[in-house]
Amino acid sequence: MVHVSRLSEELIIWMSQNFGFIRIADRFTTGSSIMPQKKNPDVPELARGKTGRVVGHLMGLITLMKGQPLAYNKDNQEDKEPLFDTVDTLKDTLRIFAEMIGGQVNPATGAKEGGITVNAEAMRAAALKGYATATDLADYLVKKGLPFRDAHETVAHAVKAATSHSVDLSELPLAVLQGFHPAIEKDVFDALSLQGSLNARNTLGGTAPAQVRTQIARHRARLA
Repeated sequence: MVHVSRLSEELIIWMSQNFGFIRIADRFTTGSSIMPQKKNPDVPELARGKTGRVVGHLMGLITLMKGQPLAYNKDNQEDKEPLFDTVDTLKDTLRIFAEMIGGQVNPATGAKEGGITVNAEAMRAAALKGYATATDLADYLVKKGLPFRDAHETVAHAVKAATSHSVDLSELPLAVLQGFHPAIEKDVFDALSLQGSLNARNTLGGTAPAQVRTQIARHRARLA
């Protein structure tokens, strides 16, 4: 349930107007009682709240056990209610979460309906903020032979320049970047692109699309 709660928090944030990363199907949300334009992410919020209930059951059982001597004691008759409620809560939460995330097949049409719709453009725009590829520039310079501490300092100057002009690192002209270090060449823009940053981490569990697809296939096989 703690994992469900953390995922719920992500979904709630991603659905907010400040982010707008996802849209949750209407059957898993409700309208606001006062703001007509607002959609409340009911299922993630309720799942997050249910987690507090389940964690409370855990603390109750630990407290129940802490003062007992070894072997069975009648105190343990009090474990049934929190245990059964936890099992029911977990099963119900996972069932509705699966429907909310993956959608449901309509028996009449055979088509999948509902689920979560991703706003890829909003996610991409957010990923380009905050000079996220600054580390990639440092790694690029290290591959050119610089010690990381020197690469780190060089990138700091580059970020300062980009900030002063309100542009991304990838938008700085090559001549400006070369002013921070002569080892920088035209291929630096491959490293500074969002796709290049993702592809650079092509290791087990990395962010490269090939690695992500491998992990998705692996977990789908486990769930099949």
